[in-house]
Amino acid sequence: MAARPRIRQSARALLVDHDHRVLLVQFAFPISVDAAPHEPKRRVWATPGGGIEAGETAHDTLRRELHEELGLQIDSIGPLVWTRTFLVPFLDGSFDGQEDAFYFMRTPRFEPEPAIGWDRLRAEYVAELRWWTVEELRRAHASTRFAPRRLPQLLPALLADGPPSSPLDVGE
Repeated sequence: MAARPRIRQSARALLVDHDHRVLLVQFAFPISVDAAPHEPKRRVWATPGGGIEAGETAHDTLRRELHEELGLQIDSIGPLVWTRTFLVPFLDGSFDGQEDAFYFMRTPRFEPEPAIGWDRLRAEYVAELRWWTVEELRRAHASTRFAPRRLPQLLPALLADGPPSSPLDVGE
């Protein structure tokens, strides 16, 4: 019998400002564990957040991660709107995939200033932090990888219709 995949639980934030821009994190993962620094990277734009640590709730994780990655201090967490599970082996071998829970939160626009600093973020494969308009997402969709993949289609629907009554499984 095959072993059950080891899935990391994760909490992510769909941070949207008053002009409907979403803040995304670009990850630049090496193609392999022993790839040289100058070798090509697998790049993906994703929502900020990260793995739920022992003893944390999803809300605790979001507060910690948004402070570490963006310098953002938050009190309240918005509604859970999306989920997704994907299988991809972690470079360090610790997990076989991840289950993401996405929480929708409005925020005034701000300039991200990572509390943990850029050296540590880069060690976690973070390459860039950027606000995106819905139009920029739409134009970049064909040539840019997003997580979830359908983010450019999903976000406009969420903004138009508001949070769903129960979280949507948004696939890979």
